[in-house]
Amino acid sequence: MPLSRHPRRSLFAAAIGLGLAAALGATPTAGAAPAPAGSPAAYAAYERSKENADANRAFFEAVQRSVAEQRKANPGALAVTVTYNTRNAPSFRTQIARSTQIWNSSVSNVKLQEVSSGGNFAYYEGNDSRGSYASTDGHGRGYIFLDYRQNQIYNSTRVTSHETGHVLGLPDHYSGPCSELMSGGGPGTSCTNATPNSAERSRVDYLWRNGLVAAR
Repeated sequence: MPLSRHPRRSLFAAAIGLGLAAALGATPTAGAAPAPAGSPAAYAAYERSKENADANRAFFEAVQRSVAEQRKANPGALAVTVTYNTRNAPSFRTQIARSTQIWNSSVSNVKLQEVSSGGNFAYYEGNDSRGSYASTDGHGRGYIFLDYRQNQIYNSTRVTSHETGHVLGLPDHYSGPCSELMSGGGPGTSCTNATPNSAERSRVDYLWRNGLVAAR
């Protein structure tokens, strides 16, 4: 959580704080701009920025590409299964499992499933001044990075659940209340809610209805 996206090597290259990741083989790299300061004004300013709008679009396009691949592999499925691995985030397996359970019990049209290696996206852990984030190149490749310090300051299950929300196509909304999962770090460190609200659940089900993404 600083819940922020940062442009990386092209218009659609982005990292999201607290994000999306879909696909194989990507590993964390340095070089993204610092996350916004944790004040409400900083969050609000970043939410309205072109940088954030570009990153939202990049993540939606990454999700669309990932869905297209899923549908080619299993065109008759009503729900899409998105796979992930936690090999590089052993300290957070409990929190990741909880957040996955939360999402799987909250939505119907997409399901998250752990695999031992590979998968549609991966979790990593470590130290990073940007905090936790997700990164994508806009082509369905990426990862979720979980920062040690941030996960000590914020509720760790909320962090992982929020980041997984980006995987499923949801943008940040820093100005939202604690009851809104994608408000991320906006409500402050006392917020421990790790469950999407009804609007967020409906949005994800809409995006993944019959395996299709309608990111509009």
